[in-house]
Amino acid sequence: MMAELIAYAARTGTKRNLAGLRRLGWRLLVSAAGVQRTEGFEDLGIALDNGAWSARGTGAYPDSLKRRFIQLVIMLGGLADWAVPPDIVAGGGASLLLSLRWMPWVLKHCKRALLAVQDGMEADQVRPYLGSEVGVFVGGTTQWKLTTMATWAALARERGAWCHVARVNTVRRIRACATAGATSFDGSNASRFAVNQPQLGRAVAQQFFAWKE
Repeated sequence: MMAELIAYAARTGTKRNLAGLRRLGWRLLVSAAGVQRTEGFEDLGIALDNGAWSARGTGAYPDSLKRRFIQLVIMLGGLADWAVPPDIVAGGGASLLLSLRWMPWVLKHCKRALLAVQDGMEADQVRPYLGSEVGVFVGGTTQWKLTTMATWAALARERGAWCHVARVNTVRRIRACATAGATSFDGSNASRFAVNQPQLGRAVAQQFFAWKE
């Protein structure tokens, strides 16, 4: 039996696209790297991303993003479903250490933090930290994410934790998230292209009815 899948769209300021996302019942992901507005989606749900993907390939989480992330969490953390502490894309153990240093601060401002897992991390490294307040954010390079998401989703279920999958922009990947047992996913496709919203919305709805049966 599949679990109900929650959809987050990357924040957009385009009114037509926002109206379409609202009709679908999607939530909004607000990034430290972008415009820090909720666009009125607090009633449906928002989440906060640290923006590390914008700095991928640098091997670090920039000071400029740290300042923006602090601002974002202080401003919106009390309204958010979760926030992702700073991480390093494909950064392995260095990313984990960075995220863990930020974790206590994030949890002071937000009810839940999602620990970003990256290429090179193993379940046993992450397991001790997971629970009702700390979940998993499946990031990393695309192929690694697709290969390992089921493992991370199973670990989250074992620990009673939330499992989110980043950068999901096709029907096929939405289905893969649902099959893996993820709690939620985010993507920018529905935010950028209103014409694609119906098919993406149907894909999420199909997972919901599969869960209900």
